[in-house]
Amino acid sequence: MKKQLTIKAFFFLLTVTTLVACKDDFLERYPTARVSPQTYFKSENDLKSYTNYFYSFLPDAAEIYGETADNIVLSSVGREISGTRLIPTSGGGWDWTELRDINFFLNNENVKGYSNKSVRDKYIGLARFFRAHFYFEKVKRFGDVPWYSEVIETNNQDALQRARDPRALVMDSVLADIDFAIEHLDATKSVERVTKWTALALKSRICLYEGTWRKYHTEFNVSGADRFLQECVSASDLLMTSGGYNIYTATTGPSKRPYQDLFAHKTLDPVATEVILGRRYSAELNLKHGLQFYLTSRTQGKPGFEKRLVNSYLMRDGSRFTDIPNYETLQFYEEVQNRDPRLAQTIRTPGYRRINGTAESGQEMAPNFDATVTGYQPIKWMNDPAMDMSGQSAQDLLLFRFAEVLLNFAEAKAELGTITQQDLDRSVKLLRDRVGMPNLILSVANGNPDAYQALLYKNVSGANKGLILEIRRERRVELVMEQNFRWDDLMRWKEGHLLADQFKGMYFPGPGFFDLDRNNSNDVEIYAGAKPPSTGVYQIPVSDLSEGTKGVIVTNRNIIKTFDENRDYLWPLPIEDLTMNPKLIQNPNWKQ
Repeated sequence: MKKQLTIKAFFFLLTVTTLVACKDDFLERYPTARVSPQTYFKSENDLKSYTNYFYSFLPDAAEIYGETADNIVLSSVGREISGTRLIPTSGGGWDWTELRDINFFLNNENVKGYSNKSVRDKYIGLARFFRAHFYFEKVKRFGDVPWYSEVIETNNQDALQRARDPRALVMDSVLADIDFAIEHLDATKSVERVTKWTALALKSRICLYEGTWRKYHTEFNVSGADRFLQECVSASDLLMTSGGYNIYTATTGPSKRPYQDLFAHKTLDPVATEVILGRRYSAELNLKHGLQFYLTSRTQGKPGFEKRLVNSYLMRDGSRFTDIPNYETLQFYEEVQNRDPRLAQTIRTPGYRRINGTAESGQEMAPNFDATVTGYQPIKWMNDPAMDMSGQSAQDLLLFRFAEVLLNFAEAKAELGTITQQDLDRSVKLLRDRVGMPNLILSVANGNPDAYQALLYKNVSGANKGLILEIRRERRVELVMEQNFRWDDLMRWKEGHLLADQFKGMYFPGPGFFDLDRNNSNDVEIYAGAKPPSTGVYQIPVSDLSEGTKGVIVTNRNIIKTFDENRDYLWPLPIEDLTMNPKLIQNPNWKQ
């Protein structure tokens, strides 16, 4: 038991007390306070202990589940969503401490000269995995960035005042790093250690992003889109054929619904067939996070699904919800009937019950407007109600899973124009099979592209337009509330305009009381004029609806959102760094 708990904690705790990470600027000094570069790294345990620290660079809990963009709506709007980002004085993501810690390891003579080549290359591969991950995040945010492969000392003015390297050079270097990691990391599956399969999953993610970015962002004039898309296909295919991973389909989980249970399990072990890498938490070791407090408390922004995301879920028979006459004016109970089962496994719908509920929480529960601003209340990741209090969630979280790789594979092949029905059968079909949905048929999708989705994604064209729209739908539905994939997708597809649209929620036909789940108990009151005395249900003024006396809930009504197509796909560099290094050039159209 002690050994198991130690493994669960390793993402959070360094196992060797001599490894104290330096939090100062990456150019200042050695990344550890008491490690001598001359005497350390003499044993495999030294290599392992130091590189364990790199796991802390991976996303933490809030970064994993705390998605926004146009999927999850909050009671407030971040600057990146409203289009009001400011040029920071310092920071703003332009931080290089982690890179220096990685390069310190990679350039240490004891590491490079370690006698056991296979052991040495395994840990070098691990470090290069994390360097690839680091630079991928930097390129996504800033575009061109300086590539540093060595530790830079404070007296090295040439390195300190370098210009940014071209995106193409940096991403080629990222590919070299991740390919080395794939070749030298262990091939033994693990949900808590980076392996060859984790590196393949990261390569799949990186190459899909970069390939589609280059395809759709022609204004940056970076060639090589097809090369990266093909690299995505190759990495995904190798993992699909050789990794031994499958889509989790067991019905023995907390809710006995496999998609929901994939996220509701307290530990990763029951879902390891699909999870390539996760982040461990432990109630016993007091390693917890705030996921369920975020989803159930009225003080955490009241997250709710946006209307267009709900509209994007297909009907159970595979037909389009948005092809139904008057779909825009269907009330909640009607609109969630006979839909893709993932909808009812991701938000509260009629009949919803809490997992392991007590007498109170085990009863059927309608959406709670005290905790959701749109009425479409998320339940993805939800587990035992005992975790609802602040900082009391302890379920493990997912970083890489097989479903994403399947979607990457299908999208890359569709963008390349090489996809076949057989490719869809071994990728998207597996996701739909899990929830009993019909398969995606290539000829049908391309023969009748969805007009609703086409209005969202204005840049999609060509022979595979219909199929690409369907794969984007599938990706949105399958990966919602995971690592802000949606933001990355909108950025790489050049569809940031969707962030500037008004976010909306449930439809109501006018003032009155509404029983959302038809259990003969009112859940919401829509009122006109002065707020009436409380009747024990949530009260919403009719002025919050889109058409005056009826309509959908309009969130953040007084916030005017914008998205600058000529600026907002990249983030600004901080003023202090531009001042200290005159060779750095601000990203286009960011003005102080």
